[in-house]
Amino acid sequence: MPRIVAAVCDTDALLFHAGRDRRLGSKAAAFFTACEARNAIVYVPVAVLWEIGLLARQGRIDLGRPLAGFVEDLFSNPAYHPLELSVEQVLLAAEHGPNGDPFDALIIAAARLLDLPLVTGDREIAGSSPVRTLW
Repeated sequence: MPRIVAAVCDTDALLFHAGRDRRLGSKAAAFFTACEARNAIVYVPVAVLWEIGLLARQGRIDLGRPLAGFVEDLFSNPAYHPLELSVEQVLLAAEHGPNGDPFDALIIAAARLLDLPLVTGDREIAGSSPVRTLW
């Protein structure tokens, strides 16, 4: 398999990486290792950051610090790029979302518009989405 030099990440993938969770797939882990070494680029959709904030506020995850600190730490590595929400993403997500999850639809739309793989372990996305996945 060719080395992936850029991808978009899903919420769970980013959280698993940040928390050193063993559930992170081996290919996804290798990709994030390349990002940490600044040999690859990961685009983090703002929808991912919003979902992380909601999960933290609901007490479903513990970031160990406020969301702003998590985001600041994340983007202190130049391999991590925030991906702003665009009207194109919203329109694509509204028309072609694979399931009822609006976050998934926006994240998939981001990967489609950039024509990049999506780092995700979500089987529903991998099985029904028009994007390539990496896990």
